[in-house]
Amino acid sequence: MAESAKLQALFGGTFDPIHYGHLRPAETLADRLGLQKITLLPNNVPPHRPQPEASPAQRIKMISLAIAGNPLFDIDQRELQRQTPSWTIDTLIELRRERGERQPLGFIIGQDSLLTLHKWHRWQELLDYCHLLVCKRPGYAEKMSTPEQQSWLDTHRTEEISQLHHSPAGSVFLADTLLLPISATEIRERRRAGLSCEGVLPAEVIEWMDQQGLYPAQQ
Repeated sequence: MAESAKLQALFGGTFDPIHYGHLRPAETLADRLGLQKITLLPNNVPPHRPQPEASPAQRIKMISLAIAGNPLFDIDQRELQRQTPSWTIDTLIELRRERGERQPLGFIIGQDSLLTLHKWHRWQELLDYCHLLVCKRPGYAEKMSTPEQQSWLDTHRTEEISQLHHSPAGSVFLADTLLLPISATEIRERRRAGLSCEGVLPAEVIEWMDQQGLYPAQQ
């Protein structure tokens, strides 16, 4: 694959279902950083949370509906094809091999994930392969939980957007994105309670969930 001077961003998650809490902050981040592409990476066996309720095929369909007509986003299904846990480091190593050593890569996470990054598999190697692009989340601490983790963040943090575009990896950027208190868990609970989810995810996704009987209301 040809190398590019522009930062390419990756965004992993279960997306069970995808919603505006995923999409709108990512769009804000793209505007702020000058991103031309964000690749969504739905995972099959999430290491740090319960197995998704929707099947891989159902989640891919919901993502496809949610990003239809939006050229900012595309989908990479490689993690769905693994039966082992979806370790981010493994995916980054693969993508780095494919996209070249000099291609700037950014991996988008939320503030909640940053605070628990020390629990991720081989977390200290992540910055060898990418920049971390952190979207603020409502209700989460601003500081890391230990002095050692805070020192790590302070060492790697940058506010220079040009650095993200001109170096392949190694920095952490804390982005002031939209704070949308929407969670997939809440959406599933609202569906089970027979409540409307209008306005928190695209109407096309809601319509398709209704057709599929996904996250059905409990009798």
